[in-house]
Amino acid sequence: MTLAVLMCIPLITNLVLDTPSDPMTFTLSPLITLSFGALLWRSCKVEYFGLRPREIFMLTNLSWVMVCIFGALPFIFATNISFTDAIFESMSGITTTGSTVLVGLDNMNPGILMWRSVLHWLGGVGFIVMAVAVLPFLKVGGMRLFQSESSDWSDKVMPRSGVIAKRIVQVYLGLSALCTLAYYLGGMTMFEAINHSMATLSTGGFSTSDASMAHFDSPVIHWTGTIFMLLGSLPFVLLVRACSGNTDPLWQDCQVRGFLKLLAVIWSIMTVWLVMTSDYGVFEALTLVAFNTTSVISTTGFALTDYSLWGGFAVTAFFLMTFTGGCSGSTTGGVKIFRFQLGLRLLNVQLKQLSHPRACFSMQYNNQPINSDIIRSFVGFTFFFLMLIGIMTLLLSLMGLDFITSLTGSVTAIANVGPGLGDIIGPAGNFAPLPDMAKWVLVVGMLMGRLEVITVLVLFTSAYWRR
Repeated sequence: MTLAVLMCIPLITNLVLDTPSDPMTFTLSPLITLSFGALLWRSCKVEYFGLRPREIFMLTNLSWVMVCIFGALPFIFATNISFTDAIFESMSGITTTGSTVLVGLDNMNPGILMWRSVLHWLGGVGFIVMAVAVLPFLKVGGMRLFQSESSDWSDKVMPRSGVIAKRIVQVYLGLSALCTLAYYLGGMTMFEAINHSMATLSTGGFSTSDASMAHFDSPVIHWTGTIFMLLGSLPFVLLVRACSGNTDPLWQDCQVRGFLKLLAVIWSIMTVWLVMTSDYGVFEALTLVAFNTTSVISTTGFALTDYSLWGGFAVTAFFLMTFTGGCSGSTTGGVKIFRFQLGLRLLNVQLKQLSHPRACFSMQYNNQPINSDIIRSFVGFTFFFLMLIGIMTLLLSLMGLDFITSLTGSVTAIANVGPGLGDIIGPAGNFAPLPDMAKWVLVVGMLMGRLEVITVLVLFTSAYWRR
């Protein structure tokens, strides 16, 4: 029912911009969604009851799938794309992946462009709340390292989660407004600024132009995008505390420091490389590098230039950056910074243990001990993340796609990045030429990547279905 209300935004957009369109296009979708939601509400209107992990796993998965299905309705009614393409675009939007099958964005109906951005914005804040309030209880995701766990989903937990969610949404709204204002002052129209702010802070990557951010020849706009993509990559729980005046936890957090150091190193190396191998000046090279690398690491997927033309070193570096992601508790996808840091700590302890077999070494992260549950979760996620990439690459190859398209398409879907590499789905390409079966494979990959893989896989185990 909430989704149905948000579906009115494209209709309002067309009315404000006085854009001619079929009135039924943007009224039928919310009416269908509202009717279905009202039926569910009336049929399930019961008193409060406790939810066990089994129910929450199912609820989490079905919520994202249902939002994707109903979110595809405006694309079906307003464009001439197939059902498969509509589901692909909707899933890409709600999971903030940013891969698109639509072309001719510069001349497309403003209502559709706005709906794509709304899906991004909704998916971004929805994932933050899920990562902070739901996944830790299910023993999934990285936020278990950064907050205390709850033993049950009881009356005590719900109000606390509600307060956290409310404050996160407030900060999310405030940063969205600031980003919109900055884009507008940088030279975008208000329509463009609103769309790009929602796509930037959610680290989604949908644009109002086929050329993406290259459509705007303004360093102010490009640096605005870089800064707000960076902010979208930080833990929103810490941003909430920082907005309340307590900034120390933000700057003292291991993953925040690690993320900022990684960006600084990559910006420096890639800028030097680009200056040495091209005719760009230092500032122009830094602008291009900062925007494009932040876009990929934060899994946003905006494109400022075709970086696949920068040479073999740059292409390899961007492919590796596709895996990275931002901080846990942010809007980003990918592996996340804390898992790389955790892996390095595990490697360090293993090497020490080999040298001193009888010694006992403790592992800590953010001054908290790392227990065996966290390590098992880390190993399980990493194994299934890589295994899923391998399986999807094989499936896409069976459909006639070349190796680069198959591999980078799989990675970009699971990491929720957006563009891949190669002539078809690269920064200057599009996912429209892919066969329908390939798009369905990528849709599943986008969902699994957004829900941290394990959350989806658990539904396919026999143990889940045994009472």
